[in-house]
Amino acid sequence: MSEVVLRCSSLGKHYSDGEDAVQVLKGLDLSLHAGEKIAIVGASGSGKSTLLNLLGGLDAPSEGTVELSGQDLNQLDEAALCGWRNQRLGFVYQFHHLLGEFDAVENVAMPLLIAGTSRKSAQEKAALLLQRVGLAHRMKHRPGQLSGGERQRVAIARALVNEPACVLMDEPTGNLDPHSAGQVLALIDELGEADASFVIVTHDAHIASRMHRVLTLAGGTLVDSAA
Repeated sequence: MSEVVLRCSSLGKHYSDGEDAVQVLKGLDLSLHAGEKIAIVGASGSGKSTLLNLLGGLDAPSEGTVELSGQDLNQLDEAALCGWRNQRLGFVYQFHHLLGEFDAVENVAMPLLIAGTSRKSAQEKAALLLQRVGLAHRMKHRPGQLSGGERQRVAIARALVNEPACVLMDEPTGNLDPHSAGQVLALIDELGEADASFVIVTHDAHIASRMHRVLTLAGGTLVDSAA
């Protein structure tokens, strides 16, 4: 069995609502192995985005632990957590969150620049990633000059540029037309052939069917489904 790159144990999250506590997640366990692709499905409001935020260290759990590459995220201060996320995680959202004033190469290079890589090396690596996702001819275009599918491929390249242990995706095709969604799905399939690990939150049954495992979030916990 390959190494576990992301693990959560007895994970819980609740929010205060006046005098009451609203339990969103409870006693949740998950292990993601190197090279594995997992889809998480569930009804709207079931806590899928909350779970993804906890797995990515963007929010702190009320109970339990999240370990990324063996490191308990709860044990890191804010600066160390930001650095660990930058090195070990990639994020892709339904809305690409690219920086409009920068071109595609500059957007993809940003995580490397934040990590202290020289501008020249960062842009060279970013250019290689853009070639890999089929955007060699669009490198100098800004997000406003790209189609929705192209912007999402730039976002995927940005997520991969630091060679993370895991990529978290929240509805990566939810804002795309069927053709663009198909291109993004093909790219995810291709990337899954390497040693990249993915956790993908999706409403799209076709995407879910292409993953190694499908987990349904219901009642605050995960249940294995047939992929």
